[in-house]
Amino acid sequence: MSKITRVGVTFPPELLKDFDAIIDKMGYESRSKAIQDAVRLFVSERKWLQEEKNTPQTGVLLMVYDHDVRDLESNLTEVQHHHSDLVTSTLHIHIGERDCLEAIAVKGKAKEIRHLSDELATKRGVKILKTVVVSV
Repeated sequence: MSKITRVGVTFPPELLKDFDAIIDKMGYESRSKAIQDAVRLFVSERKWLQEEKNTPQTGVLLMVYDHDVRDLESNLTEVQHHHSDLVTSTLHIHIGERDCLEAIAVKGKAKEIRHLSDELATKRGVKILKTVVVSV
């Protein structure tokens, strides 16, 4: 058996409550196992983005953000315009009073898509950014 490293993690109370409810319904025996699986999924989904590849990729950036955050929408639009060589289409959906979902279709080099994804994900007010890509 491999060594285990213990770490401490802090959560907002509502996030932990939701997480515990989901893992309970799924039948996880421990919170640690569920967190390991969540981190493993995060690492596997992001690993390709960390590699400096020139291989062509196509995919979708799925982003949920709070449209009430000052200047966020204009910042997101500016970033997309700056990467207009990658962005082939966008779909904007209002999903609540404050939240919007944007699906951004992309096509280009993996390292450029990674840069765009990271730039969008780190904007204040972006709640979730999920990147799904395939090699072409």
